Amino acid sequence: MVKHSEESLTLQSAMEYLMTYGWAILIIAVVLGALFQLGIFNASTFTPKAPPGACHVFRPNGPGTTSFINTQGICNGELPQYVALFSNPSKTSISIPSSNFPIGTNSLTITAWFRTTQKQVYPYLLSYGSGSANTVIMGVYDGDVYFDSGGNGYPIIINAADNAWHFAVVSLVGGTGGITVCLDSTCSTSSLAIIPKIQGTSTGMIGGGGTNYFDGSISNIQFYNTTLTSNEISALHNEGIGGAPIKLNNLVGWWPLNGDTKDYSGNNYNGAASGITFTSNWESGYSAP
Repeated sequence: MVKHSEESLTLQSAMEYLMTYGWAILIIAVVLGALFQLGIFNASTFTPKAPPGACHVFRPNGPGTTSFINTQGICNGELPQYVALFSNPSKTSISIPSSNFPIGTNSLTITAWFRTTQKQVYPYLLSYGSGSANTVIMGVYDGDVYFDSGGNGYPIIINAADNAWHFAVVSLVGGTGGITVCLDSTCSTSSLAIIPKIQGTSTGMIGGGGTNYFDGSISNIQFYNTTLTSNEISALHNEGIGGAPIKLNNLVGWWPLNGDTKDYSGNNYNGAASGITFTSNWESGYSAP
């Protein structure tokens, strides 16, 4: 009888403990779950972020030169502190003075990281030139990455309007060499003959052009006056959103958009912001490749 009484008392004490502290335990569990959903326990939240201008290209002989150039600073792919926010309704953009922008009718490669929820009609990630016959455009049409030059376009049919970060690439061999368009690690190649058409004294725009404005976030735009190989494209993708440029001798412009609109390629194609904002709360939806 004594043993049963002791067991009954132990069970009664356990029930009283749960009755007393059960609600507190439940509340703590709910709070921890909410913090987890908000990404508070995401390791990237506590990762040191590279400040604006932490990595840059140094050209000892001045803009436009290629002798002895190198990257300096924090260039190890560290996540940026900020990304740029663009609004289609507000027609926000970054204008880039591109006098004598050195691509002409040569080959080119454009890379960018972006995030959007909108299946918009021709929102431009980057555009150069004036008039339909003299433009180079990289954009997202109805959720698909595309490239257009002089009215000749080529898309890759993959939905990219999912509020997740994506790596976009267009790489073109001038003339009849063909074009490659990539979203993340998926690429599509065509023999479509597209010649880059651009006026050397035209201005460029990030996040807009004409009446076509982007709605979402953009980061780390790189412009090369050559065609990058598949291995080089993969290397940039694997570097992640904070990756530094490669093939520096062919780097024309580099806009990390990490808190400012400066060109860190060393060529001084610095942008002028119109209505855009920068945010440090950008990691949701981004995962390292």
